[in-house]
Amino acid sequence: MAMRGSPLRHQSFFAASIAADKLQLGKRPSRLYRQAKHSAYCSTILPKSYKPKHVMKWWQKVSQNFNADGIRLFAYIIGGHPELSMAHVTVPDIRWVDWHALKAAGFKGCVFDKDNTLTEPYALGIHEPLTSSMKHCMDAFDGHVALLSNSAGLQEFDPKGEEAASMEKALGIRVVRHITKKPAGDAVDLEQHFSCKAEELVMIGDRYLTDIVYGNRNGLFTIRPAPLTLEGEPSAVLLARRIEDHYVRKWTQHGIKAPKHPMVTSEEMLKSFVTEPKLW
Repeated sequence: MAMRGSPLRHQSFFAASIAADKLQLGKRPSRLYRQAKHSAYCSTILPKSYKPKHVMKWWQKVSQNFNADGIRLFAYIIGGHPELSMAHVTVPDIRWVDWHALKAAGFKGCVFDKDNTLTEPYALGIHEPLTSSMKHCMDAFDGHVALLSNSAGLQEFDPKGEEAASMEKALGIRVVRHITKKPAGDAVDLEQHFSCKAEELVMIGDRYLTDIVYGNRNGLFTIRPAPLTLEGEPSAVLLARRIEDHYVRKWTQHGIKAPKHPMVTSEEMLKSFVTEPKLW
C-alpha cells in the first residue's frame, strides 16, 4: 500500500521511528515506546490538518481521576457520617450474591460499577469466573441490569455516548447515561432508566467512597465485592483505596453499620442475600 506524503516526509518518519526503536532496546513494547512511534507517525506521515478522534486531553485524563465532589463528600463522611461508606453486604466477589433472593425481596434491578467489579481495570470483557453469576443476575432480574460508570456514559467524558455504546456491545449490559460523577449526584437518571424508585435498586461496586457512598446517599441497597485485582490501576486510585480501606476498617471496629434499608426487615433476610453463610 502506497504511503501518503512526500518522500522527504517518509524519510523523516523513518528517522523518528528509528529514534523510538532505540528507546525500546528490544524489550516488550512500553507505553513510552508506543507513544514515540505514534508521535513519529503523526508528525511526519499524516497531513498537518489531521486531528485524531476521541483522544483525551491531558487535563481530561487528570480530571477523570480527580473527583472534587468525592473529596468534599469524604470530608463530610469523616466529619460525622461514616455510615454512608459502609455496605449493607460485603462479599469476596459477585459469585457470593444470591440474585434470586434479592429479587424475591422486592428489588427490581441491579446497578454495577465496571472496573474491578465486573472486569479487570479498563478491560472490555467480564472477568471469566464471574460470567455465570452475571447470567444468574440477568435471569433473576429479567435483564434489568445496568452499568453506572465514572467515564462511559458520563456527559463530561462521553458526551455523545460513543464509549457507552462500545461498552454495551462488548459486555452485553446497558450503560446509564448520566451527568454527575459518583458519589455526587442524585438517582434521577437511574430511576428513569429502570422505571422504579431508587430504593428498589441494588448498587454493586468495589469502591467504598464512590459506589457505596453514592448508593447509600440515594437510598439504594449496597453490595461491596472486593476488587478483582490491583494491577493496572492508576496510582491515584491505589492511594484512594488505601485511605478508604483504612477508615472503613476503623469504623467497622467501632461498630458502624450501613444505613437501614426500608426493604430489609431483619438480619436473617440480610444474610439470605449471601450464598455462603460462613461469611457471617
